[in-house]
Amino acid sequence: MSLVKLSLQELQRLFTCGEISAFEIARAYLLRINQVEPKIKAYITLTPKDQLLAQAEALDRSLKAWRKTEPMMAMPLAIKDNICTEGVRTTCGSIMLEHFVPPYDAAVVEPLRQQRFFLLGKTNLDEFAMGSSSEHSAFGPTKNPWKLTHSPGGSSGGSAAAVAADECVAALGSDTGGSIRLPAAACGVVGLKPTYGRVSRYGLVAFASSLDQIGPITKTVTDAAILLNVLAKHDPRDSTSATVPVPDFTKSTKRKDLKKLKVGIPQEFFTDGLDTEVERTVREAIAELERLGAQLCDISLPMTEHAIAAYYLIATAEASSNLARYDGVKYGFRSKETRDLLDMYCQTRAQGFGPEVKRRIMLGTYALSAGYYEAYYGKAQAVRTLIRQDFDAAFQEVDLIATPVMPTPAFPLGEKLKDPLQMYLLDMYTIPASLAGLPAIAVPCGFSSAGLPIGLQIMGRPFEEPLVLRAASAYEQATNWRKKRPVIR
Repeated sequence: MSLVKLSLQELQRLFTCGEISAFEIARAYLLRINQVEPKIKAYITLTPKDQLLAQAEALDRSLKAWRKTEPMMAMPLAIKDNICTEGVRTTCGSIMLEHFVPPYDAAVVEPLRQQRFFLLGKTNLDEFAMGSSSEHSAFGPTKNPWKLTHSPGGSSGGSAAAVAADECVAALGSDTGGSIRLPAAACGVVGLKPTYGRVSRYGLVAFASSLDQIGPITKTVTDAAILLNVLAKHDPRDSTSATVPVPDFTKSTKRKDLKKLKVGIPQEFFTDGLDTEVERTVREAIAELERLGAQLCDISLPMTEHAIAAYYLIATAEASSNLARYDGVKYGFRSKETRDLLDMYCQTRAQGFGPEVKRRIMLGTYALSAGYYEAYYGKAQAVRTLIRQDFDAAFQEVDLIATPVMPTPAFPLGEKLKDPLQMYLLDMYTIPASLAGLPAIAVPCGFSSAGLPIGLQIMGRPFEEPLVLRAASAYEQATNWRKKRPVIR
């Protein structure tokens, strides 16, 4: 039995029953990482081998005296490197924070620590989570486990690649405009963006504060529900954290049918620009939802065509504001070749940020500048409201909405780097749910003729993750896509 091939639920069950030890789990994953990480490059920082094995041995000794387990105990997880971890450097994939070691844990890390999980390492990402390919990292690109010449998607590409390559049993990512769902689809795993406010953002290094959300990337839908049970809670340290009931999300994954559910198919998501193989595969997946008992309904989300433009004004404006703190004064990178204070600011930001981050800072600063605020940022916020109203109207008629995740399968590394617009258009199907703050999941639904994964996206009403998980789980159990794993050569 290969432990690294097991899902979180399966590994959890064996450990809870005492059939495997924490030491065996840690050793198996260390061997796997040593085997494939040089090819994948999913991690920026790895937990030292001796430290992880010592933690596992100590856990096994304590359980001999008193065996009581928590859901995440001894579970080997990876965490995206824009989520703060006390004592473990958090770089955001940037020279600016290359040596930054947070003095505290993010809210999502605290319960994992309390339950004595194994932190295998911090995963690679587009710098400050700004990108869709994991190529905009100061530490080099991550490779797609299905085809090493291709992108794993972004910005949580390291997390998705690590899960797909069995370098961790599950991982945390962040999603601003699709950064969990996009790489999950590209790597053939499950990625869940919770409702905005469902999971605390405390300790997540901010990109666009009104959009950022932390969520799980896993091998199965049930695994995503298990992790969400741990992550979801109200947090007074996050002013946007919602005070809503937190159900047991795993209960919704036990249903195998979709009877009495109406699933909307928006016509705006099946237009020019959608790869023919992706369209065919996603439509086959939607037909499977119908076979499971769902009633399919054609719907319209007319403001969808404006989502990309609105997002890249709102997100860049918020990024411009959030990244103003990186000036070389209190922490992070500081240029040594400066003449005075102003020159230190300028040189630090010029040398510390990569080209994509600089591009977005400049776009956002322009959108917020005097004389342009209402014309750009103000109008983008108005469009955002209209997009949310589109969804509100649609959810009066349907329970869920099903769409593609990406317009194409994973693409070759370097293909879109010289054309930012083409890179931005990769988010065209994920951005609407982000702007509206909706829960959305990406689940594997097939492969292209080149053997690259394709994902199905299911969106729901705010805080209706149980329904989203139910539909995704029913589809997953009715198909065999989750059983297919990449062969890494």
